[in-house]
Amino acid sequence: MSDFASTALIVALVCEVALIVMLIWSILFPKRRLWPPQRVNWLSQLMVWLPTLAVFGAGIAVGLAEWNALDWPLWLRWGAGLPLILAGNAVVWPAALGIGLDATSGAAAELKTDGFYLWSRNPQYVADMGILVGWAILSASPAAWIIAIGGVIAFALAAFAEEPWLEEIYGAPYRTYRKRRPRFFGFPSRQDPDYSV
Repeated sequence: MSDFASTALIVALVCEVALIVMLIWSILFPKRRLWPPQRVNWLSQLMVWLPTLAVFGAGIAVGLAEWNALDWPLWLRWGAGLPLILAGNAVVWPAALGIGLDATSGAAAELKTDGFYLWSRNPQYVADMGILVGWAILSASPAAWIIAIGGVIAFALAAFAEEPWLEEIYGAPYRTYRKRRPRFFGFPSRQDPDYSV
């Protein structure tokens, strides 16, 4: 691995550890949580977005530096990796834009229960996980896999860290929504009042 790729991997791991510690703290101490932030401002957004973007950027860098180091077949890399990346982007951007940057950064907004939120209470996290895993498959890079695993753990923890806050903010409507929707992914029932597919 080149010095550049080694540095990118270290940056990603430091950022992932910081995010994971922040999220575990928020789960254990919801009244003194760091995520979602007590108050959304430029500093709280920087605290979340900078390490998150660093993880994605470092994943891309190490994946390119170690392109197909695992010597995986093309059909697997392009047949599984690329669809995960494309599907993840097709979900994360409309979901994030649908609730707005402030809400995506942890601010209270209208409770979103339709669109991609019909399939998951956390479609952005699921999509981000898919992008990371898809890139790890496509690049077939051991270092990209290390970053992807850390990212998946962080995104999964984020969902758990948010739940007490969501219940506090939205109350009964959120509790009803939580009973009807899986945390990560599932198919809605035809008996569900929100089912319209």
